[in-house]
Amino acid sequence: MALPADPLAGVAPSKAEAAVCKPHKRRSWGRDKYLYLMLVPVALYFAIFKYAPLFGEVMAFKNYRLSEGIWGSPWVGLDQFRKLFTSLDFPEILRNTLLLNVYGLAFAFPVPIVLALMLNELRSERYKRILQNLLYIPHFMSWIVLGSIVIALLSPSTGVVNAVLKLLGIEPVYFMASTIWWPVVFIGSSIWREAGFGTILYLAAMASVNPQLYEAAAIDGAGKWRQIWHVTLPGIRGTVAILLVLHMGRMMDVGFEQVYALQNSAVGSVSEVISTYVYDRGIVGLQYSYTTALGLFQSVVSLLLVVAVNRLIRAMGERGLW
Repeated sequence: MALPADPLAGVAPSKAEAAVCKPHKRRSWGRDKYLYLMLVPVALYFAIFKYAPLFGEVMAFKNYRLSEGIWGSPWVGLDQFRKLFTSLDFPEILRNTLLLNVYGLAFAFPVPIVLALMLNELRSERYKRILQNLLYIPHFMSWIVLGSIVIALLSPSTGVVNAVLKLLGIEPVYFMASTIWWPVVFIGSSIWREAGFGTILYLAAMASVNPQLYEAAAIDGAGKWRQIWHVTLPGIRGTVAILLVLHMGRMMDVGFEQVYALQNSAVGSVSEVISTYVYDRGIVGLQYSYTTALGLFQSVVSLLLVVAVNRLIRAMGERGLW
């Protein structure tokens, strides 16, 4: 027996029905207009303070004169770069910049991870919150204030550290005037200010780890150390990889404020970095084209480092930045 034909077969749907059935490929601008409006200040900030200054990079290829402006100054090609690379100061400031960043990568970068692991294991939420607040506070203080505190603590005559050394029978040490101790103070103050705040991302990554993995590890007989090694650390590996890529992008840059607050003439051979050199030669010495060439070199090397490390991270199986 033949089945009855579908009476709706071959009938095209109306435009209204097609609009309802068809999935939306784009979000309605009208519905999200306030969200896009909130992006306007951010877009303006990046356009004005990040992208517009890029046109000033042409100063690196000119002999900039204040009276003639950027576009009126004569072109000199790569003369500023030749002057930079043949300068006697360039090897020293490049070495100091790289060494301080390598020290930071070796000693300061792992500290937030360790702190986050310790905080994650605390069971008392109240105690955990108090510790987190105490660790975050230094991040919100300026380097001028923190630098003054560090100098006061390490003073050879009135500092607390040297007072303790005297009680132990050790001669006072002028930490801030020693080319050996100054990098140690620099890295130590960096850890003091940024390590606590850096735990935020790692704690957020640990909170996203599936609790059932810990239960399965405990059933298999894994203790706390085993759970941290086989569950927690693999769970935050992607976050560590991304932050490592970002850190490598700053390998050619040392924060000006910190160095300027702790620097003195006695340790200039280990404390003079690219940022302070640009300030001294570019702003104080009015050598704008010369320091622009240095800044352009710094940016290009940082970009290459980010691309290289990101490719390495992706080759190791992580997502990377892109």
